[in-house]
Amino acid sequence: MKEKKKQRGRVDAVGFCRSCNQEHYLPTDPALDPAFQLIKTLKNKGRIDFVLPDQQADPGCAVDYLWGPARGKMFGVLVAQTPSGEQVILRAFSGQYNGRWQVPGWVGPVFDCKAFHQVHDEEEKAIKRLTRQIDQLVPGCPERQECIQQRKKKSQQLMREIHTLYRLRNFHGQAAGLQKILGSDKGVPTGTGDCCAPKLLQHAALQGLTPLGLAEFYLGKENASGCRQHGCFYSSCRTKCYPILGFMLCGVQQLTKEAEENKRW
Repeated sequence: MKEKKKQRGRVDAVGFCRSCNQEHYLPTDPALDPAFQLIKTLKNKGRIDFVLPDQQADPGCAVDYLWGPARGKMFGVLVAQTPSGEQVILRAFSGQYNGRWQVPGWVGPVFDCKAFHQVHDEEEKAIKRLTRQIDQLVPGCPERQECIQQRKKKSQQLMREIHTLYRLRNFHGQAAGLQKILGSDKGVPTGTGDCCAPKLLQHAALQGLTPLGLAEFYLGKENASGCRQHGCFYSSCRTKCYPILGFMLCGVQQLTKEAEENKRW
């Protein structure tokens, strides 16, 4: 209980919106109890696909993965309200889980997975072939340097194509790509849009839900830099999330205000 008290009153999902020139946020408190319940469920079940019967469980979804070489992962919980006033709880994990973008019981990525694989898979194979070729060549030779440059160009082009798949939504019914949200003069940090908060907010916006609270926590072996510890709650990251959450949260505060007013009636 002491841990819960320490977390109360936080505002962890926040971002600056360039369109209206102000910060938008979502409180943490409404999502804390469901977040602690999720931690308990993951510990007891030992897998993240716990909505499936045991005989259908995917071995790749075991929580043991979080303590392996890939280290731990951020998880998020969003409490939202349907137009009819019913509360729903959404769950997300950051990035992929052991190579999986989609797992039953969890919201998927902000992009269409089929379109992603069409853009990504063949180019990724070509990049890996170049890597193998580079490894076989003598360091410093002209052919090796040429292969390195080819790989760099292919990787950069692939990332640009992947980023075009990210069409983020907000709660005014608007959609925009990463470059438009960040500004044409800004680079797009790797992994932007793949964290828990963007996934959860994207799903809520697409489903017509009103977000009420969002909490994110880390489970597993601490990350390489040591800034993420098992069982701790964290704010949405400043480098990848803050620049896009402002756009994605735009319109939320008006919706939550309306939801509160409807409760009184």
